[in-house]
Amino acid sequence: MKITDVKLRFAKHYLFVQVYTDAGIVGLGEAGNWGYLQATAAAIEKFADYLIGKDPFRIEDFNQNFLRSVYFRGSVIMSAISAIDIALWDIKGKALGVPVYELLGGKTRDKVRVYASVMHLTEDNQKLAEQFQQLQEMGFTAAKIFCNGPTSSTDGKGEFYSSRIEREVEKVRVCREAVGPDFDFVLEVHRGMTLPEAVAFGRAVEPYRPMILEDPVPPDNVDTMAEVASKVGVPIATGERAIDLREFEVLMARHACQYVRPDVCAVGGITTSKKICALAEAHDVLVIPHNPLGPVSTAACLQICASIPNLGIQELPGFCLNGAEDKMVKEPLRFENGCMLIPEAPGIGIELADDAEELYPANERGSNAARRAFDGAVKDW
Repeated sequence: MKITDVKLRFAKHYLFVQVYTDAGIVGLGEAGNWGYLQATAAAIEKFADYLIGKDPFRIEDFNQNFLRSVYFRGSVIMSAISAIDIALWDIKGKALGVPVYELLGGKTRDKVRVYASVMHLTEDNQKLAEQFQQLQEMGFTAAKIFCNGPTSSTDGKGEFYSSRIEREVEKVRVCREAVGPDFDFVLEVHRGMTLPEAVAFGRAVEPYRPMILEDPVPPDNVDTMAEVASKVGVPIATGERAIDLREFEVLMARHACQYVRPDVCAVGGITTSKKICALAEAHDVLVIPHNPLGPVSTAACLQICASIPNLGIQELPGFCLNGAEDKMVKEPLRFENGCMLIPEAPGIGIELADDAEELYPANERGSNAARRAFDGAVKDW
């Protein structure tokens, strides 16, 4: 079997890649660098010239070749590698007639617990509490709370240390009262606090038993993240911006987190993600795959989650809630009782709809139009 073509498909704010073979098998992947999709597409097209005529089963060889054959890497290159890598795993699974998780060692679980990652910012705590009750009624057992509110305001109080900490803690308190103890919180700080703010906030929210404090400070300085981790009782999750296996090794060696967040569409695909999970296992660290993208990303994450022993929980993006993206694929992924069911079809388990581009016109995330569309979607939970 040989690779015959590589095609790109833009739908909504996603970039998908399809790798064709002379056996009629087509592999599907997704790129993670959502802010620079055109640049990532150009990188994929450059790699495609090398792939044509090659054996698609040589996944590790291609991954290493793309990683090492150019002088420059960065998020654009790594997202291109990731998209191709996922597509090649999809081809291999289809060719052998098994889900990708079987090629990764087989199942460690039959379903994957997920949390709702809804990026809805509000300063109205009553509305926030009601929204969490709605998520609970939908079957979720965990969800994200944004705790990186505005750092500036017309009255200047947004920059007050004490009131800012109090405001963010109050969000967590009202949500805990709204949903009770049988619900887990992912506190998404989104790199929005200073070291002293993160420590004060992390300590103050401990009584409300959040599961995760995510990216409390910018991840650029590993030692700063490690200092937060050493001073608060809420487990730290980080790594969604990392694009290299070695970045994760340093994070864990410095004891900077209890959860790592590899993005399968940004770190080098399923190949590198599996290595990161193994590193995390050796460090007694749990894995929460980052997943802010489309159905291909989710399907690839589920294949990894199905095969690792150290899964924490899986992120489910708010874009897809209430079936908003079901028509993008031929057979939608299934959510039941707070969990995603693991696809059993060969490969990563899903196929793009033939008319995905028409149903979901390209609208790159970060544009004003995309922001308006996204804001409307998350309001309609």
